[in-house]
Amino acid sequence: MVAASDAIAEQVLGQNISYEPTWELALSDITPSYDPPLLGVRVVDLVSGPMQNVGRLLIDLGATVVRVRLAGVTDDSGFGPVVGGIALGSAIAARGAGAVTIDPATDAGRSEWENVLAASDILIENTAPGSSAEATLAIPEITTTHPSLVVLSISDFGRDNDFSRWQATTPVIHALTSELSRSGLPGRAPLMPPGELPYDVAAAQAAFEALSMYVDRLRTGSGCRIDFSVLDGAMQALDPAYGMTGSASAGVPLSSLPRGRADERYKYPIIACKDGFVRICVLAQRQWRGMFEWMGRPEEFADPKYDKLLVRFKSPDLLPAIGRHFADKTRTELEQQGQEYGVPTASVLTPDEALATEQIRSRGFLREVELAPGVIVPVPAGAMEIDGARAWVDTPPETTAEQRPRGDILAARPRTRPGLPLDGIRVLDFGVIVVGGDTGRLFGDLGADVIKIENSAFIDGARGAQGPAGMTPGFAAGHRNKRSIGIDLRNPAGQKLVRQLVRSADIVLTNFKPGVMNSLGLDYGSLEDVNPGIVVVDSSAFGPTGPWSRRLGYGPLVRAATGCTARWVYPDDPGSFSDAITVYPDHVCARIGALGALALLIRRERTRLGGSVSVAQSEVMLGHFAPVIAAGHLLEGGLPQVDVLERDAPWGLFPAAGDDEWLAVTVRDDTDWAALCSAIGRTDLLDDEALSTAADRHAQRDRIDTALAKWTREHAPSDAMKLLQEAGVPAGAMLRGADLPDWAYCKQRGAFREERHPRGREPYVLENVQIHADPVAEPPYGPAPLLGEQTRRIAEDLLGLDEDQIDDLLRKGVLEIAVPRTS
Repeated sequence: MVAASDAIAEQVLGQNISYEPTWELALSDITPSYDPPLLGVRVVDLVSGPMQNVGRLLIDLGATVVRVRLAGVTDDSGFGPVVGGIALGSAIAARGAGAVTIDPATDAGRSEWENVLAASDILIENTAPGSSAEATLAIPEITTTHPSLVVLSISDFGRDNDFSRWQATTPVIHALTSELSRSGLPGRAPLMPPGELPYDVAAAQAAFEALSMYVDRLRTGSGCRIDFSVLDGAMQALDPAYGMTGSASAGVPLSSLPRGRADERYKYPIIACKDGFVRICVLAQRQWRGMFEWMGRPEEFADPKYDKLLVRFKSPDLLPAIGRHFADKTRTELEQQGQEYGVPTASVLTPDEALATEQIRSRGFLREVELAPGVIVPVPAGAMEIDGARAWVDTPPETTAEQRPRGDILAARPRTRPGLPLDGIRVLDFGVIVVGGDTGRLFGDLGADVIKIENSAFIDGARGAQGPAGMTPGFAAGHRNKRSIGIDLRNPAGQKLVRQLVRSADIVLTNFKPGVMNSLGLDYGSLEDVNPGIVVVDSSAFGPTGPWSRRLGYGPLVRAATGCTARWVYPDDPGSFSDAITVYPDHVCARIGALGALALLIRRERTRLGGSVSVAQSEVMLGHFAPVIAAGHLLEGGLPQVDVLERDAPWGLFPAAGDDEWLAVTVRDDTDWAALCSAIGRTDLLDDEALSTAADRHAQRDRIDTALAKWTREHAPSDAMKLLQEAGVPAGAMLRGADLPDWAYCKQRGAFREERHPRGREPYVLENVQIHADPVAEPPYGPAPLLGEQTRRIAEDLLGLDEDQIDDLLRKGVLEIAVPRTS
């Protein structure tokens, strides 16, 4: 590794420093056996800004991605901290892509551009709706001339609604998705989550949508244009108000939370100890009993009523007692003891501590990359593993015509339901809780036959709070468009039935603790003998290998162990951990797993063989902070607070008229600044030469914030948002989950719909459209099943069993059928 130059240090922090790494990189060679699943898939990338990570995901899966600088269309705007003139986010995202400059205004340029399009499978672009760049690119003409091309058109708010010309930034999206209303502590202002999470998760959603339509194109020969909204992607994949919720929610959807930020820290509590903090998850009855033993069986908590989650949540004495028990122990001791007693426990690590763990080192997660001469940084090596190898491509792959996906396997299964691109694909879903449930639901909403395999002895934790009605909004959201078969996986006869189901399946999904599927003989190595074309996806907290692989993992523990929780604090209070009820990273990890599965289906067209995908939720999360990790290790003292280095002023949250109402307002450049000053009637600020540059405004941020807050306090947030957006200033009112279905934007985009469930007392509000493209229908109305609700039908149709055989297996407990409960 080389030292950062003094010039780089001066540009970032204004001081001379040398580079002394605070941890040691564990470098390893790329596994030679990695067969990139998208080898032969050709992508044209015109994207600028943080959505360049769509291309990054496709590059690491093996696609040949060419970044085209198209005159009159693309710009050079990068993203991420700027170090030595390098926008680190953009540089990391573009690593491994080809590059070409084309001027379509010339005859030679037009010819070259046409040749590029004719040779490509997917085009990604993010011209602004209504802009001259959009008109110059002329996507309608491209799709007419190249009807087999899949076009992913990205914009902040989509291209088909009254908000299409509105503009977004990270704070604006956090506010409008409602995620911001759940971030922060009671009695304080909302807290902006760390990083650029809305764009990171939206990139995964966009990549999944593009591959879904490419899979359909392999079957039909026809492409389409996807109208992708970053706001939609973030609303669905970060912390969806109407999506699946964690076990601690006790069945209450996020949309039902009170308008104020309730204190939810007791659900996944963070407790002080001898050398810092640890977070625990005591949700299941067995976890509580482990905690009870760990505490020495205290008499005051011996009452069996404490077996109930809600009783523990309401106890004013339990957490203080746990705190006293932890106070004289170190984080390491508590983690070890937590494992011994079966209580999920994780240290709250700083980002530097997280990167220095043996788990990160042993898995070769970070690789050294030279982004520019003398600028060498650690970069996460892919978002997943394929066939046990890190999905990482550093240089554009060489491909031949023979390596192009043919499509004949998928083409042999024509769609029987119009508008559903994954119709005809069968998925066996062992997934549980949020990431497991949501992965299968993505496929089911697009037409796949998703069969949930479960049994009451080891019930999906998401069913745990269903009550007498047998259903909750969260379970209905995460398991619609699935069928359920009850099978006892501990019974060899049940395992045999599963292997028989695998013969007709394409994909198997699981997120059990690593080793469980192996012990059942249902891991990829066992199933490929049954079906050589099967694709198996496993998701776990920390990955299938390494010293932490067997740890019980919940999203809050993953956030604590990766340094995310330590960054999710108020700047003036390092202990103000404020990620209590977010579900991140479960929903985005579902997209990464589904993306890997589709990539392997595409590779199967070339190789006739399936493969395995492994997703480590901790690594997906750390990957979202790649630019900050890179910047931090070019600077002394580990990870810096680099966020402000790339921002103008004002940039943040401002109080609006009303009770706990807030408005996100962001200025990106001089144009935004002029528009803001005019909109709020403060042309005196615009005329002040002391505020004429971004650096000047940054230096006088407090003065600007005070002036803007005076104006925002006099306006309702929705009125202020509209006024500023019409002036061209990115702004967003902080919405609550309950606000979203009635917001005009969501109505125009068809974001939500009401569904009646046979076991629900009232209609549930659930997410609706996933892919906005003319050929794609809305998700089917398939209500989430009761446990084993379709056991008989599946056993007859797919296992070939007759009624007597089914009855015999039911008596023996090998098969199971739901017994409907009365409400």
